[in-house]
Amino acid sequence: MLTGLSIRNIVLIEALDLDFGPGLAVLTGETGAGKSILLDALGLVLGARADSGLVRQGTDQAGVTASFDIAADSPVITLLLDNGLDADPGEPVVIRRTVKADGGSRAFVNDQPCSAALLREIGTSLVEIHGQHDDRGLMNPRGHRLLLDHYGRCDTGSVTGTYAAWIAARDALAAARADLAAANSERDWLDHSVAELTAFAPVPGEEDELAEERAAMQKGARLTDDLTALSSLFDGSDGGIAQLRQAARRLDRIASEHDSLEQALAALDRALIEAGEAEEHVAAATEALAVDPARLDAIEVRLFDLRALARKYNVVADELAQLAVELAEKLTRIDAGEEGLAALEKAEADARTAYAKAAKTLHDQRKAAAARLDKAVAIELAPLKLDTARFQTVVETLDEGQWGPGGMDRVEFLISTNPGAPFAPLIKIASGGELSRFILALKVALAERGGATTMIFDEIDRGVGGAVASAIGERLARLADGGQLLVVTHSPQVAARGAAHLLIAKASEGTMTRTGVRALDDAERREEIARMLSGAAITPEARAQADRLLEGV
Repeated sequence: MLTGLSIRNIVLIEALDLDFGPGLAVLTGETGAGKSILLDALGLVLGARADSGLVRQGTDQAGVTASFDIAADSPVITLLLDNGLDADPGEPVVIRRTVKADGGSRAFVNDQPCSAALLREIGTSLVEIHGQHDDRGLMNPRGHRLLLDHYGRCDTGSVTGTYAAWIAARDALAAARADLAAANSERDWLDHSVAELTAFAPVPGEEDELAEERAAMQKGARLTDDLTALSSLFDGSDGGIAQLRQAARRLDRIASEHDSLEQALAALDRALIEAGEAEEHVAAATEALAVDPARLDAIEVRLFDLRALARKYNVVADELAQLAVELAEKLTRIDAGEEGLAALEKAEADARTAYAKAAKTLHDQRKAAAARLDKAVAIELAPLKLDTARFQTVVETLDEGQWGPGGMDRVEFLISTNPGAPFAPLIKIASGGELSRFILALKVALAERGGATTMIFDEIDRGVGGAVASAIGERLARLADGGQLLVVTHSPQVAARGAAHLLIAKASEGTMTRTGVRALDDAERREEIARMLSGAAITPEARAQADRLLEGV
């Protein structure tokens, strides 16, 4: 609820600090005292357009600060946090708005900068203002369905759940159809690619193996003459090894004749062993580097085709084998897609049926609740001097494209103010006082406070008096029970119902005029109600009538 309001340099208000409590608070004062200024200041801090005309003459800047106590689970807390503003559950929310004489304005929530759009959204959640130019709260048809559901205790949970399931099934079906369409569009390409890759049969690591084998053959071609010459030197009766063996046999016959000959024989034996090993290595190299022209040509062709295929599919050669597997799997999925699509289509149809059934049940609940609400509002209209008015709650089934988590209905409150006149939206009602009284009747019938923590009615009693004014006061007090309601009134019957009474007065000092507001005690309140009854000259009869009004509360 609103706990405090501080105003600085707004039109005729130089400085004003007000405290508010729960229940019904009435604001009274003579015509022209500045009651509208107070509401303009409150509207400014709640997000209304910043008008430089509000700045008090002779000052550069005006400002308004409003403090609110809100519940820890208030949606305002979520709204602030969702928009990146700090908010402590259970702590007051302080809104500050300044406007400069040149038209610039700034807004702050808990001393954090805030946009005008967010400020309006926060203000709507905190305060409902009903008056001459009411365009919020019950005036907004978008909120009528929620109000009716609350009034009728309609079960919306099953509709919300089945709608979410339907949307999920519908999205899955749409995605599957899109995937299948895209896949079918490349079916020919997939068929060709899988056939080509399967026929080529690439193997991971094949490129490196072919390149190494080709390099070895190319090296062998360069070394052929040298390897052939070495083989000739090693092999044959005239070869080097044969000569060494012949020399060893001769030494063997005479080695015993001298130590040096034995040493020479030993050296020759070692040389034969080394020469044999050298011959084996040369033979192995000759075999390894042997050139097969047909095989070399085949390697060249395979390597060329392998690399060309990799370029074609924009992958490295080692990934061709895996690509073949993936493309083949994609073809398999396309073939299976038609069967999967049929299952998804059935799931989507079943989910839609479940949602439509739940929404129809909710529709029937709303129709029944609408009939009860229409009767309840009708009972409240006559005591508020709205005898000829008629109220109607329209529950209209929407086209399927407009169905949503709240069901398939559009709900709107309509009224006809004169016999024979057609029903029209609430906002079309011309008279501000008439509109406010009708809002009061609807609020009482709904027996709820519309989500905002504070309600304000501006001159709801305009043009009425006597029993009608008493009926308005009684209903305002009933509606304020357990909450907070502020009413600007000219009616003593309404003023007498207030739990708190604020007097708005204008005073002049020389060329300066100021508006002030103060809380009245019991004696001052009696005098103010007497003034409202009799005018400027307060008579004993007026005071006696004021006493009777206060005692009758």
